[in-house]
This record gives sequence, structure tokens and C-alpha cells, in this order.
Amino acid sequence: MASLGEISPRNLRTQAQMDQLLRAEGIRRDKNLDYSCGVFDEDGVLIAAGSSFKNTLRCLAVSSAHRGEGLMNQVVSHLLEKQMERGNSHVFLYTKAKNDRIFRDLGFYEIARVDGELVFMENRRDGFARYLKKLEKTRREGKSAAVVMNANPFTLGHRHLVERAAAENDTLHLFLLSEEAGPIPFAVRKKLVREGVADLPKVILHDSGPYIISSATFPSYFLRDEDAAILAHARLDLAVFGKIAAALGLSARYAGEEKSSHVTALYNETMAAELPKLGLAFRPIPRLALRGETVSASSVRQAIQDGRLSDAAFMLPESSLRYFESEEAAPVIAAIRAMDEAKHY
Repeated sequence: MASLGEISPRNLRTQAQMDQLLRAEGIRRDKNLDYSCGVFDEDGVLIAAGSSFKNTLRCLAVSSAHRGEGLMNQVVSHLLEKQMERGNSHVFLYTKAKNDRIFRDLGFYEIARVDGELVFMENRRDGFARYLKKLEKTRREGKSAAVVMNANPFTLGHRHLVERAAAENDTLHLFLLSEEAGPIPFAVRKKLVREGVADLPKVILHDSGPYIISSATFPSYFLRDEDAAILAHARLDLAVFGKIAAALGLSARYAGEEKSSHVTALYNETMAAELPKLGLAFRPIPRLALRGETVSASSVRQAIQDGRLSDAAFMLPESSLRYFESEEAAPVIAAIRAMDEAKHY
């Protein structure tokens, strides 16, 4: 009789079985997994498996010899129970296009597709639609563009990018990554961005939510991964962004040129290739240089980690500098100093 249970990362035998099953079904083993489970037959052979990373289900597979037995339903139901235990009611998944009907029957709804091969889904019927409807309320007449940034922290380089994009458009939608994945909390980053662009009436600030560069759409942004995974995640993220752009009537997306961050550089290359296919122009803006140095958030974090904020003060707008010199910033500064590596991969 088949049984369902956790696949421990310490159990090399079951890990090997999972790799074999995924390969047989043409699925690449995701490096970013925090829980895996599987269905084993009476001989202990793995015949179905599934995994998760944060609130995203991935690496879902059923042996071709056991399809039609309801095994995927068991795996997904188990993973959703684990998500509920974690407090995640909003769950996403990736699947091959040929399998999307299976997950529709399990209560998932399509958000976007990549080349007809990969389908990105969520367990809320109107989750993405409600997100788009909320954005549509901020749509304005005239030429509109977007900027997406982490602003970790907000620097004069970010300000330079926003100023340039705003000057060339009637409206600039600035999406701030709301994922909590660094030493500076989202609430602090949002405060510094809001203060840093307060004098620019063309700018509308948005929380990115789970649909723009998040653990759901683009986990490789936050975790080291191989280039193939980074590119795949970038294309998925942009497929979702294309629908956001349509809702807002965007004509372009701006980004700072990138040389120091490997992931961001690959993402920029992907934007240059994919955005025109979506009817959007990609506008890379040269990085701001001051005192012979390229202004970057990584350099600011490194200076803070080294206990020499004053050396990087010239890279920060007055509002950001004022925050980091205040007592309020003490916990954030401590978190930055505790980092193994202050610079972004």
C-alpha cells in the first residue's frame, strides 16, 4: 500500500530517488527547496513527489507508470497543509503547460505563461486580478513608465534613476520590492524611498507584492543559483510584469546599468530581450558616479558593515543619511554588520 511522507534532506537514498523521478519527468531539480514530500509504493519506491520554497510549490512529479491514481492530489494537499501550518494562505506554483489542467482541478488559477511551456499559478481565483484592478486605479493619461527597485538602502543613484525616468515621462510608477529578504526591513526601505522622492509629483509609489521580483516569481534574485535558473525566473517575472504594464498603460521600464551584481546584470539582459516582445521599451540608465566612484547600495552597506558610514555619506540623499545617523537605525545597522556578505550576488 502506498504511503506519503516527508523526504528528508539528510536521507540520501530518498533524495536520489527524487532526483531520478524528476529527471524521468523532465523536471530540473530546484536548488531552492525548504520542504519535500513523496508517495512511496509498498516496496519503498518513490512514485510521486513535490516540494516547496516559502509559499511556492515546485518540483511536482508523478511517475508515468502511476498517473491517474490521484497521487498528485495527495502530494499537493499535503504541501498545502504544510503551507497553512506556516501561516501561508496565498500559495503559488510552477508547472509545465501540459499539466496545468491537473492543478486547475486542484484549485489553482493561471497568472502567466512562459513560451507555452511553463505556467505560473496561484490558489486564489481573483488574486492577480484584484492586484491589477488596484493598480489600474492609479493609471494616468499621458506617457507612463516604471522602475522596480529594492533600494537597500535608497541612494542618490536610485534618486538619479527616478529623476531621469520621471523627466522623460508624464507618470512614473515606482515599484518597491516588498519581500523581506535583507537586513533593511521593507518598512524602513519604503520610508526612505518615500522621503527621497517626495518632491517628484510624477512618481507613484507601489508595493511590489508577490507578483514582481518575489520568492514566487524570481527566487534567484535573493538566493545564489545557476544562470539557467536565473534566466528562467527572470523570464517568468517579466511575463507577469507584461500584464502589470498593460493594466497601467506603460510604454517603458527603466533600470540602472549593472556591473557589480551578477543576478541583476542577467536580469537586465533578459529585460532587453523580452520587454520589446511585450510592446515595452527597455531604458538602461548609466549609473551615477560621484567623486570618481559609482554610487551603489552595496557600497553603502559595505561601509556600514565596516563601521565607516561617513565614507559613503556622499552617496546618500539627506533623508537616508539622517536616518542612518539616528538612534532609530541602530537595529538595522547591527543587522548589516552581522551579514556574512554585504554585497548582492
